[in-house]
Amino acid sequence: MESALSSPVLVGRDDLVALASRRLAAAAEGSGELLFLAGEAGIGKTRLLAEIVRQAAGFTVVAAVASPGDAEVTGAVLADLGAELRRNPATAAAGEGVSRRLREFADGDADRQRRLLVADLAELIAAAVSGPTLVTVEDLHWADDLTLDVLARLGRRAADLPLLVVGTYRSDELYPRVPMRSWRTRLLTQRHAEEVRLTRLSLADTAAMAAAISGGALPGAVTGDVFVRSDGIPLHVEEFLASRESVPDTLADAVLARADALSAPARELAETASVLGRSFDLDLLTAITGDGPAAVDDGLRELGARFFVQAHPDRLTFDFRHALIRDALYTDLPPHRRRELHARAAAAAVTAGFPAAFVSDQYERAALPGPAFEYAVSAGRSAAEMSAHRESAELYSRARRTAPETLSMESRASLLTALAEELAAVDDSAAAVSCYAEAYRLRMQLDDRLAAAALVPDWVAARHLLGAGLEERAEALRGALPLIAFRDDSPAQEVRANIHAALAAAYMLDRRLAEAIEDGEFARSIAVEDCDRAMRCNLDATLGSVFLFAGRLDEGRQLLEASIARAQGWRFEGQTARGYRMIGSSLSVLVEYESALRWLPEGIAYAERVEQINDRNYLTAHLAHVLWATGDWVGAESAARQALADSGGITTRITALHALGFVEMGHGAIASAVEHLSEAASLGSGMRELQRVSPAWWGLAEVALLGGDFRTAVQRCEEGFEASARVRDAAYLYPYVLTGVRAHLALSGPTAAREWLGRAGELIGERGIPGTLGALTHARGLIHLHEGQTGKARAELAEAAEFWAGRLRFWEASAALVDQARCASRSRRAGDAAGFMAAAREAYGRVGATIPGYLSSPDVAPSAPSSSPTLPALPARSALSAREIEVARLVAAGMTNREIAAKLVIAPKTAAAHVEHIRTKLGVSRRAQIAAWVATLG
Repeated sequence: MESALSSPVLVGRDDLVALASRRLAAAAEGSGELLFLAGEAGIGKTRLLAEIVRQAAGFTVVAAVASPGDAEVTGAVLADLGAELRRNPATAAAGEGVSRRLREFADGDADRQRRLLVADLAELIAAAVSGPTLVTVEDLHWADDLTLDVLARLGRRAADLPLLVVGTYRSDELYPRVPMRSWRTRLLTQRHAEEVRLTRLSLADTAAMAAAISGGALPGAVTGDVFVRSDGIPLHVEEFLASRESVPDTLADAVLARADALSAPARELAETASVLGRSFDLDLLTAITGDGPAAVDDGLRELGARFFVQAHPDRLTFDFRHALIRDALYTDLPPHRRRELHARAAAAAVTAGFPAAFVSDQYERAALPGPAFEYAVSAGRSAAEMSAHRESAELYSRARRTAPETLSMESRASLLTALAEELAAVDDSAAAVSCYAEAYRLRMQLDDRLAAAALVPDWVAARHLLGAGLEERAEALRGALPLIAFRDDSPAQEVRANIHAALAAAYMLDRRLAEAIEDGEFARSIAVEDCDRAMRCNLDATLGSVFLFAGRLDEGRQLLEASIARAQGWRFEGQTARGYRMIGSSLSVLVEYESALRWLPEGIAYAERVEQINDRNYLTAHLAHVLWATGDWVGAESAARQALADSGGITTRITALHALGFVEMGHGAIASAVEHLSEAASLGSGMRELQRVSPAWWGLAEVALLGGDFRTAVQRCEEGFEASARVRDAAYLYPYVLTGVRAHLALSGPTAAREWLGRAGELIGERGIPGTLGALTHARGLIHLHEGQTGKARAELAEAAEFWAGRLRFWEASAALVDQARCASRSRRAGDAAGFMAAAREAYGRVGATIPGYLSSPDVAPSAPSSSPTLPALPARSALSAREIEVARLVAAGMTNREIAAKLVIAPKTAAAHVEHIRTKLGVSRRAQIAAWVATLG
């Protein structure tokens, strides 16, 4: 048996904790009360009570717990309470008094002494309250009358005492004969007590609790299943997480123990109802029992009174109160009886006209595959038409399991194709690929080459999500063309156009834009007029994305938006979701974040609504990237982790890992950043697509720069450049520009940095993508700043800072503030430097980060610079050329400019120029400050 997991945090109870905190504060001030925590078993009353006890710092805490059978023993709980009082020296006398009075009561006339006894016991406990006191009593539904009466009187006395009395009880255990039922009603009606009810957790709270238990976000499908099966009851959430595939033994045993107390007819009725599911129809239940309506009514009345079932308002449909009640009863059924009941249910459901999905399930569980297959195929088709792709995939899978051996090869291939399409929609790419492969094999055996070729585009798309590279996919697509080479009729032209459209998409994903346009335009030219609207939507989305990356933004945007609108109008859900995917991810990469923040959430919501799960997950991963880029690092991490948890697709995983790596990089968690980015790079290298590898390589280059490993940073930048240059890309190249310039300046100087900028700038200028051009201005500003041309640098850095802020690009915008501060400091504009640095610190502080090491510089602190020597702004040797370092050493030795000129055999004016450049680069004004800097070189 699995052991239950325990949540390390209290989830979904913030309002109740806050209320308890207020009641504790009031009690500490001398105004207490009696507070009930009510809720069904497992809802978290004990855990909330423990939190209240934890908050009661400075309180004397006295605790007691009622047990089954205590209701039959007068004063049982009070005896425990007295024992607890005796353990504390401050309340020992009161505890002894309580115990003594209980003994006296046992020896006398109970009826005559009861009223006096209640008063005495309450007063004895109240007398022990010399300071803030918390009395807790758990499971009051098992408490005896005397205990309840004493607590009621104590609760009334608490209003004038520093005393809070908290009692818990199970709301589903208040049967008519339980003593607490009328007692509680009387106290609440007379306003002598306050009651709060713990409700079931929402889906969001269940997901949060599951994440806390598991140490990270779980797939939405898992948390959704746990939520449904647990009904949001915290204890059940923990139990089901520990035992994913079955009813936990502990819970099942508890349910069956309660069921043993039912009458035989009621128990049998509950078992029969369990084969119908969590909810069941009254007439259907009556039909399969064989008993009359009166017997069924009697059984349901007993099951309702014992909290097994509850009726809907119409009294025609009933629910088991908890999914686990149904599951435990169902699991306990003997196999042959279970089959018999399912067979009866199926036959009755057919007669009553129940949905085909329900009927097929009943027939399969009855081990009757023939009718199960027929109803599953019909229901699967209907579910797909209603965008219920998860349900459709399950139904087609049932049809595959129950398909007769005599099913024709043609029908089997059609079934596998339908199942593959639904599996692809719900992001089960591996299963989809397997089904497509089997369907293709059957079509080829049938010599139906046209149908076989028609499968290839979707088959290849699914293989792509599992990591298939461009060469493999292109080879498969081009290999399908000979299958229809000798046909030129409309169906063949339609398939041919689809294959070329898929080739265009494959090349587009690798940013081989010229080839993508060539295949895309060819597909357009041969497409049969008005023949395949779905293909046209996909093709327009592909070409729209190609145009965006080619720098034709207006044309690309118009084509993508029109594609989405047409696909929605024609109710092509897959094509609509793909359109959202293309426009959202493209805008994410092209630094069009304002538009991306519109299209990505809209696309996620649409894909969720129509159960296009792979598209939803991919869009979520890109949303994580945009949130990181715009400075919402908490949101970025949350979205990325959810995408990783929900997705089985490699492209989603890579994109989410990029976002996580960037967040960790920003927070200075270098090891975690390298781990995420290295995994993304490894996965992406197998696919050989620029968009999969380049972001990871840039992140690793930036990490190297952060760590002062300038040589590695340069090497990484060169890798990124070569990959982009092969396809004349700018969209993935632009972040490397600044990283490379900074690394080259630190490693070699401005000559190498300018050469790098020239090569990268040529590609970026060639494409002319607006969101990338600011990198060139920023880079020129950095080079001019390094060279001491602070006037030019000032203008360029200001322009760059404005550009990045306008684009919402946090990483470069924040760095630009620091660069401006350095420039201001070297221009002896101390006030401006302080202002820029204050703004930079505020920006980095908002995301919980510090200024990266390669940007930070002590001489641009917010306070005005002192006259004492200060350290330079840039890392030691990277600030100056080799000749300038030589001159600086001679300055530190006390030489004049003329002496330096003689020593180095240069003109005095040249020596003076070197000294001036050194002052500018180091941001200092005195030769003593140069000497102080030289001293740091060792």
